[in-house]
Amino acid sequence: MGGVIAQWLGVHARDRVRSLTVMSSSPMGHDLRPVWARARAGEPADPDDLPPPSPEFLAHLAAGLPPGVESDVALFRVFNGTVRPFDEPAARAMLELALSRATDPAAAANHDRAAWMEAPDLLAPLSSITAPTSIVHGDQDPVFPLGHGEALAAAIPGAVLHIVPGMGHVMTSPGLPEEVADLIRL
Repeated sequence: MGGVIAQWLGVHARDRVRSLTVMSSSPMGHDLRPVWARARAGEPADPDDLPPPSPEFLAHLAAGLPPGVESDVALFRVFNGTVRPFDEPAARAMLELALSRATDPAAAANHDRAAWMEAPDLLAPLSSITAPTSIVHGDQDPVFPLGHGEALAAAIPGAVLHIVPGMGHVMTSPGLPEEVADLIRL
């Protein structure tokens, strides 16, 4: 969701944006629900589609686990991907803290709805972004596979794509936050 917000700011509030770093995201304005539905149904992808999520991520969604720390830890394990180690104690502590602060934990279910809205301002061309932009994307992202980061970098003039080997959709692997910090554009 933060990646879509960053893109929106880069398009609609250019005077307030010195630089952008967009991580583990997809180009704003693309409604991925049909792509995900085809993937869930086991149908072949449309050649014009961005790549669908991983089968592991779709299976987690289909499991319909009740909300809470245990299901969130399971989700973050999937988000992490299978290449780098998953720091479960750190992820659990972060999720417990986040849930303890939440006034409406069920609101987390609305996360994707805002990113997939087809509002006219989300359909604005990314080619109007003028801020220096870095795209940081893991080559093991189970939610937005690498093709999403590549499409995003191609849509923003001058954007630089940094592919992080073994990184999934989140930074729950030891040492990964420090590695990614060096890629953030200031």
